[in-house]
Amino acid sequence: MAKHEHPPRIHLPRGWPRRVKSAVLHVIALGQYTVAYTRSWAVNGRVARVRLKAENDHLRQQVGLLTEEIRIKDARMKRVDPQKRPHYVPTERMAILELRAARGWSAQQTAEAFLVTAATIASWIKRVDEGGSDALVQIREPINKFPDFVRYAVQRLRALCPSLGKAKIAEMLCRAGLHLGTTTVGRILKEPPRPTPAEAAASSDRVVTAREPNHVWHVDLTTVPTGAGFWAPWVPFALPQCWPFCWWLAVVIDHYSRCAMGFSVFSRRPTSLAARTFLGTMIARANATPKYVICDKDSIFWCEDFKRWCRRKRIRPRYGAVGQHGSIAVIERFIRTMKDEGTRRVLGPQRGSTFRRALDHFFTWYNAYRPHAALEGSTPNEVYLRLQPANRRPRIEPGARWPRRSPCAGPRTLIAGQPGDRFALEVDFYGGARHLPIVSLKRAA
Repeated sequence: MAKHEHPPRIHLPRGWPRRVKSAVLHVIALGQYTVAYTRSWAVNGRVARVRLKAENDHLRQQVGLLTEEIRIKDARMKRVDPQKRPHYVPTERMAILELRAARGWSAQQTAEAFLVTAATIASWIKRVDEGGSDALVQIREPINKFPDFVRYAVQRLRALCPSLGKAKIAEMLCRAGLHLGTTTVGRILKEPPRPTPAEAAASSDRVVTAREPNHVWHVDLTTVPTGAGFWAPWVPFALPQCWPFCWWLAVVIDHYSRCAMGFSVFSRRPTSLAARTFLGTMIARANATPKYVICDKDSIFWCEDFKRWCRRKRIRPRYGAVGQHGSIAVIERFIRTMKDEGTRRVLGPQRGSTFRRALDHFFTWYNAYRPHAALEGSTPNEVYLRLQPANRRPRIEPGARWPRRSPCAGPRTLIAGQPGDRFALEVDFYGGARHLPIVSLKRAA
């Protein structure tokens, strides 16, 4: 090379600095696209080591993304003057000290993690045994007229199953024999009340009323992403709605009992023939043919082939109004419950057998153990099979001085045993899944 010779210059397009940030977003999204597509063959491989490696890689990615999310939030808080930062409430201080004990952190490490000073942590430790309502560090224990073990049972259930709301906790304990009001559970948890979404009846040009099980069925399709979402920075600003980026799911619900009759998983959007085959399988499994099938005006249902199939089966199809909110509310509410309490608790399985097993566990738990608000706390199986609801059985009364004839939280039932009986809370998990709790109460010896 000559003494004054310079390396060749790369000619960049005009105005390239204005597009660098957009290019970064495109590259990251394209990388996620590539990773999801490449990982899909591994999770479906025959070699267990390869499947385990893919799962481990997915978990590492989730940990990395959560770490970056926490870093961004901490960076925002660090820019606030320390004297102006919001204070931790007494119960949060106790939670911080518990986490410190579990992690084995020093006072300095704990202070750095929660953006306080080491002296603050030291003062919490010195005053941890203080009592009274003005204590610097407190355990979550609101005042009510129930014994301490009742409060502990409610708090423990919420700690084991954080996705449950106060109404669902009250219904589950009611089925186990302990009748508590929803407001009582809310006061124990010290949380604001959550409005329970009302399930409107499916409607079309005229109202269809379910009079018995297998009288009216709902059917619908939905997508379940294998990642956190579908967004991408390029047109059409969404990932392809097919495997390995999502699964297509068809579900059937019995309107009268809210029983989940079954599901079918597809790697891409199903055809009308696939939907008819799925419905035929559900009819054969239930050994009953519904009089009405309610669905939306999707092309796989709003077609002559589907209507002809319904006439052959002596089924009357009813369609929800286009663009009208709540026209197929029952199955839409079920799909939301399924995603909030089921599929979103599983880290995006790309392996078909894993996804189907998770769905099968959720559908069984939903029908057998999850109380339903529209059924007055009964489970779908109890209504579908005409069984006695668990919340109608004799209950446990923890108040030692509670008069036997005094009313309790609804539904009102008789007292089993003696008032003041103690009990132990037992929480099992269906299929080992932490988001599918089975609650029971056993009398203490």
